[in-house]
Amino acid sequence: MLSQPIGEGAAADYTKFMITELGHFALILALMVAVFQMIVPMIGAQKNWAGWMATGTPAATVQFGLTLTSFAALTYAFVISDFSLRVVTLNSHTAKPMLYKVSGVWGNHEGSMLLWILILTLFGAMAGWFGQGLPPRLKARVLSVQSAIAVAFFIFLIFTSNPFERLAFPPLNGQDLNPLLQDPGLAFHPPFLYVGYVGLSMAFSFAVAALIEGKVDAAWGRWVRPWTLTAWVFLTVGIALGSWWAYYELGWGGFWFWDPVENASFMPWLIAAALLHSAIVVEKREALKSWTILLAILAFGFSLIGAFIVRSGVLTSVHAFATDPERGVYLLLITGIFMGGALVLYALRAEQMEAKGVFSVVSRESALVANNILLAVACFVVFIGTIWPLVAEMFFDRKLSVGPPFFDAAFTPFMVALSVILPVGALMSWKRAKLKRITVSLMPVLVVSVALGGLAFAIQTGGSALGPIGVILGSWLVLGAAFEIWQRAGKANKIARLKGLPRADWGKAVAHAGMGITTFGIAAMLAWQIEDIRIAQIGDRFEVGQHQVELIDVREVDGPNYISTMAEMKLYRGGREVAHLFPEKRVYPVANMPTTEAAISNGILRDLYVVIGDPQNDGGWAVRTYIKPFANWIWAGAIIMALGGTLSLTDRRMRVAGGQRSKAVTS
Repeated sequence: MLSQPIGEGAAADYTKFMITELGHFALILALMVAVFQMIVPMIGAQKNWAGWMATGTPAATVQFGLTLTSFAALTYAFVISDFSLRVVTLNSHTAKPMLYKVSGVWGNHEGSMLLWILILTLFGAMAGWFGQGLPPRLKARVLSVQSAIAVAFFIFLIFTSNPFERLAFPPLNGQDLNPLLQDPGLAFHPPFLYVGYVGLSMAFSFAVAALIEGKVDAAWGRWVRPWTLTAWVFLTVGIALGSWWAYYELGWGGFWFWDPVENASFMPWLIAAALLHSAIVVEKREALKSWTILLAILAFGFSLIGAFIVRSGVLTSVHAFATDPERGVYLLLITGIFMGGALVLYALRAEQMEAKGVFSVVSRESALVANNILLAVACFVVFIGTIWPLVAEMFFDRKLSVGPPFFDAAFTPFMVALSVILPVGALMSWKRAKLKRITVSLMPVLVVSVALGGLAFAIQTGGSALGPIGVILGSWLVLGAAFEIWQRAGKANKIARLKGLPRADWGKAVAHAGMGITTFGIAAMLAWQIEDIRIAQIGDRFEVGQHQVELIDVREVDGPNYISTMAEMKLYRGGREVAHLFPEKRVYPVANMPTTEAAISNGILRDLYVVIGDPQNDGGWAVRTYIKPFANWIWAGAIIMALGGTLSLTDRRMRVAGGQRSKAVTS
């Protein structure tokens, strides 16, 4: 007996069909609007036609609305399991929990590119909405350049990666999402990263628009900083979420593997950090103009390179979305067109980017230059290590692997140097500073930091110097940030003055302190972690550091869309139970893929981390146990860095920067 009349079923199918077709149609319309926005405001800016320039904001709004409609239609298809769409069939299943049906929208190449474009059009619309005070010509050019990027990606999506491609004979069920992606951390990690990646397109658009106009001044520095800071904050959170996911999901207890896709997000983060500091010099001193423009171009360029790495299949990664080299060619072409065009324009306009500010070797400007050099060279090191295996295979026919030893040895010195100069540079005056006075005032901070490092060295039993060095650097950054804020409050009425300090100053101090906490967490975990790998029988209790681990039982458990081998384990310290954990090994039948689910007892001072492995012939089980000191300080520091950036964004000067009109910049 039918549960519903045939007419109702047909109507439901028709509604489902029309919604997805509406999404496809909206995508095509968005492309047409993007082409209009790319051309008309730019011509208006060149001809000084106010009406043509004014079309940029409504066009950006319509473009975003159409893209949002398309994305909503694709999300609807995933939620109701519309297997007439190829992308839903390949990346979803009726038995999958609703969270992962929704995250499946961007857990694949086609859907993730649609999300990328949605965020791209959102930033374009926001530039129109919140840029009322921008000079009309500059605003029109920014919106036009932003739309040109959108046009390229709309064409790429529609003609090579159409998310609304239909199957002639829809199956009864789908092939499921990659089990590694069926995790809360990975559900939210890509959207945060994409906002960061795509947010840097605004810095790029402002840079190209300024080059076309031939004018970069303090006002431009104020306008570009909020967009860059927003992108940097989201990148920070996205990278932290990805690191956290790798830590607990992959089963090896690592937080960073120097994977090509991890590096793809880290490179624009480093350049964006340099751009943030460089833009300050442009705003305050009208110096480093040419360098700042170049950083704005490179920041988005590395975002495009990241998209190429993830989607071309040229480099293998657990995070990769696609392995289709043909798509990679299109992405490489997009990267070449925008990067090449921007760099050619940069070369033609370089002589017009003359710096006005003059500063001595010992000054805040010089400290920021050193900051920029260290960040840029560190990014270059990561880029070389990431891309070199591909270069070696293409040009020398050699298969090479560049792993953590190279990155650790080549990258770490630059971060150590950066950590050393940050507190000193933050206290320097603009134009000219007295280094002796600053070093003397920071001496208490240095003494306390070295004393804490010495204490760590005395307490540790064996081990390397990495832990004590991490303590010194982390303390130096945190205490240095606190000391800078204290110094800014002056000598009298400190509490009142502290309350009155600009939020940007507080944000900078919080972000620098967050970097110190992350630095300490990384060094402490790597230096002092304990690892134990053994075969354990059910009922065995064994020692790991100061803890005892007991394997209670191992049993089969059925999940919603997986079968789990679940262990029950208890952890003791001093005879007292401190944790009751259930590590798993899961098998997803639809995808025919296993995953390892570590069980972690989180703590402020340490994590207890256990993994159940394969059964042995003698009836035992492979068990891996780790004690990871201060592991959560790594992600706590990253979140504090992001909070510092967010605090700076709430500063009134930052909020209204995009709407300020400088006398030096007129339309």
